[in-house]
Amino acid sequence: MRNKFHDHSYGFRPNRCAQQAILTALDMMNDGNDWIVDIDLEKFFDTVNHDKLMTIIGRTIKDGDVISIVRKYLVSGIMIDDEYEDSIVGTPQGGNLSPLLANIMLNELDKEMEKRGLNFVRYADDCIIMVGSEMSANRVMRNISRFIEEKLGLKVNMTKSKVDKPQGLKYLGFGFYFDSRAHQFKAKPHAKSVAKFKKRMKELTCRSWGVSNSYKVEKLNQLIRGWINYFKIGSMKTLCKELDSNIRYRLRMCIWKHWKTPQNRAKNLLKLGVTRKRAYAAAYAGSRIARVCRGTAVSYAISNERLAAFGLISMLDYYTERCVTC
Repeated sequence: MRNKFHDHSYGFRPNRCAQQAILTALDMMNDGNDWIVDIDLEKFFDTVNHDKLMTIIGRTIKDGDVISIVRKYLVSGIMIDDEYEDSIVGTPQGGNLSPLLANIMLNELDKEMEKRGLNFVRYADDCIIMVGSEMSANRVMRNISRFIEEKLGLKVNMTKSKVDKPQGLKYLGFGFYFDSRAHQFKAKPHAKSVAKFKKRMKELTCRSWGVSNSYKVEKLNQLIRGWINYFKIGSMKTLCKELDSNIRYRLRMCIWKHWKTPQNRAKNLLKLGVTRKRAYAAAYAGSRIARVCRGTAVSYAISNERLAAFGLISMLDYYTERCVTC
């Protein structure tokens, strides 16, 4: 059983990361706490109450000069439509102090949840609480929301906050599912995260983007590495295979378009070992690029191995090297 009074806060802290928050959440879910209280704070950086925040800071910081600097930072104002306005709530987004001030405020929430013996993880202002029953979850939702609004002066977005099972949760880009063979909950990239990846991948493999194919491969590799390094604790072997296939197919279309003329396409196919009959059939198939690039001639000529030699990394290989759950 995990110690309930372990430090469960991860955002904006040294040597803490989103992946640790997900792994901690999984531990709690698999310890019988499979009802989730997902509390969404409404525009946290815009709604922090200055007086409440300064009161909390004043409990630990006794230096008047430091407190004065923080107060001046908070009321430094914002620009709206090129006009300056005083700020009476919120912290300047993007400011160096804002994440620290957020943690100071939300540390009060951590202490309250620990006092109540709740299983929770918090990453920045994203917080989920895991309990053993739906009744408990609804009670915790009411009580913690009341604490956040009355004691901390923050606003809970009740339309986005919810009580749900892990399968209905999206947390830090991850989704969750129950692995019946392993008899436990596991994490995977959420469908919305996958859709976002696919959208960016399509932008990088757009046939009308006027850059070299080697540059496209370079940008794709950056996208793949970054995405997998973030989601490597999730289960996604099948997903990686599907995405690999899609990326290679779209790159083949880019290369095919780059070859331009039927004569040049036939010449390149022949050079890459395609028979004369198949090479000319593909090269003179007209403008049906998508269909031709699914065919055996182009797939054979621009094979997975040749794309790898061209510099494209395999999502599946990169994931397998780095994943924690394989």
